[in-house]
Amino acid sequence: MKKPDDRPMILIVDDVLTNIQLLAEVLRADYRIKFATSGAAALAIANNPRSRPDLILLDVMMPGMDGIAACRQLKADSQSQDIPVIFVSSLAEVGDEAAGFAAGAVDYIVKPASPLIVCARVLNHLSLVSVKKLEESYIDAVNMLGEASKFKDTETGSHILRMARYSGALAAASGWSAGACRQIELASPMHDIGKLGIPDAIMHKPGKLDAAERAVIETHSSIGFEILRKSSAPILQMAATIAYYHHERWDGSGYPCRLAGEAIPGAARIVAITDVFDALTTARPYKEAWPLERALDTMISSAGTHFEPRLINHFVSILPQILAIRELSDSVEAAVAGA
Repeated sequence: MKKPDDRPMILIVDDVLTNIQLLAEVLRADYRIKFATSGAAALAIANNPRSRPDLILLDVMMPGMDGIAACRQLKADSQSQDIPVIFVSSLAEVGDEAAGFAAGAVDYIVKPASPLIVCARVLNHLSLVSVKKLEESYIDAVNMLGEASKFKDTETGSHILRMARYSGALAAASGWSAGACRQIELASPMHDIGKLGIPDAIMHKPGKLDAAERAVIETHSSIGFEILRKSSAPILQMAATIAYYHHERWDGSGYPCRLAGEAIPGAARIVAITDVFDALTTARPYKEAWPLERALDTMISSAGTHFEPRLINHFVSILPQILAIRELSDSVEAAVAGA
């Protein structure tokens, strides 16, 4: 049986066949090639699931629908809007390039195109698409793991989402980069994934846990770490760190490693604060929600023992943002309940 050709598909669009042949000759060793001689034909190919290309090389000056109009239509259609478009045109003015980018193109190559430049630009933009797809896969995995943990725990999905957003806001207030803030938002929902490994009789016990049961519950941090640590994905690596260390305390009295101060990873120090704040201020089947003032007083008084003092100061400084996140979450939850 002939092995399927899984190389990326490049669609070359030009009304001059010689130009198509030149580009195809440059690219066919590494890519499958389709071609169209008009904007309308390009749209038909791009919007067909069986022929949809991974990237489009598009001429600007064509009879009927020109390349700019074709690109705009591609970007307006949900079926084709994510396909990278590179203009390959003899129009070389700055305004021409600007029009191409305004239409939604990712790049603009001026004819006559150097084969090396064409190959490099195509490879670069296809690599960016691969990275995006990989990131989306990581995010899907994160969301599914977060959803799985809800079936074992008494915590709600709203708690997990609020805590994630609180964590991103606190990370930003602490000087983290935008990318790192996004990463902690994605990683923090898995902080208690290890509870999947705790027996139901202990997880759902209606009364107070005894010392032996408490010791079993505390193993959820190492169980979560073992679940998550095998991945090399940065998001899941951070999630593993958070799962393992978010019950450590600033004074060294936490678990599982009794780390103290800055020996506790920064992401875990942040989640320790956001997790406790949401747990205190949210009603559970076994407790009423604490008033905001009581919760804040308790957390502030725990600075230096349970929590890092600097992070508590940052948390208090962004309290209006924290409360806005909580208010939005409450509104969404109420709307869902009333639907």
